Amino acid sequence: MKAIEYSTGPDTLRLTEVPDPAPHAGEVVIDVAATAVNRADLLQTKGHYPPPPGASEILGLECSGRISALGEGVEHLSVGDEVCALLAGGGYAEKVAVPAAQVMPVPAGVSLHEAATLPEVACTVWSNLVMTGGLGRGVLAADARWGEAKLGAPRVLIHGGAGGIGSHAVQVCRALGARVATTSGGPEKIQMCRDLGVDLAIDYRDEDFVERVKEWTDDDEARGRGRGVDLILDVMGAKYLDRNIAALAPDGRIIVIGMQGGVKGELNLGRLLPKRAGIVATNLRARPVDGPGGKAGICREVVDNVWPMVADGRVITRVSQEIPLERASEALALLESGDSHGKILVTVD
Repeated sequence: MKAIEYSTGPDTLRLTEVPDPAPHAGEVVIDVAATAVNRADLLQTKGHYPPPPGASEILGLECSGRISALGEGVEHLSVGDEVCALLAGGGYAEKVAVPAAQVMPVPAGVSLHEAATLPEVACTVWSNLVMTGGLGRGVLAADARWGEAKLGAPRVLIHGGAGGIGSHAVQVCRALGARVATTSGGPEKIQMCRDLGVDLAIDYRDEDFVERVKEWTDDDEARGRGRGVDLILDVMGAKYLDRNIAALAPDGRIIVIGMQGGVKGELNLGRLLPKRAGIVATNLRARPVDGPGGKAGICREVVDNVWPMVADGRVITRVSQEIPLERASEALALLESGDSHGKILVTVD
């Protein structure tokens, strides 16, 4: 089969012939129709995000396509099924082997190519905001267990709201009844966030997001004026650590899923302890397939909870460009430039 290989960076991608994958027990082989480009792909080509042990060295963390082979023990799927899948690697190829538990049906109303935009973002957002952060599950201060006190909807801050993860997170938060603030850079991206229906769009180039969040929550008299947000989804890491704590409400949570702003920062426990708050750093790619926190459970929850949101239009997909597999380097360059608004697809069929 044809697949993309690389050596020392995104400009070294090349199309080459590699052996076809064969399904192990519990796996299926998918004939790939499309794969979506993610920042992790860029990092991997630069040597900063290697695949977990045993995973394919080929780029690509999600795909859509048709099942062409079944491994031993796979009974709930059939050859010919149109599906999408969460991958640990291997999407930039004509075929990929993947655990059957990470294979999901194409949501109703979504094309086969569009379905490639969903697995990575949907599993990342749901596992972090809901399964870890507690949004919509009676864990946050403004959630169900506080409903009798009429304390209002939980408030969430999404950093990078115009990006692939951020824009999906905004829509899921709104579907779950939360009020949402985002940070982003520049008028065009700020407008994109507003178009998604955020309650507060903050341009980090010109504004202090801590002050804006305090102002935004100043009307919450039931829980305390200028209280801050109940949940923060952060892609920056060290750079935003101290300010995230300042913007956080008592009993709030910070979920760190990226380190674009560095990996080492100073944690001021004196500011964290009085808020009874928590900081969690998570990773999706290296999770096991099964067991606690495994990808199988995440995929099941995504199909049960997010796919209905996609089907009825509460969560939409947005493809900015489709680029053939042999030009995959162009897709990575476009992502790195920041000029893309929406998901970039690498098409294979």
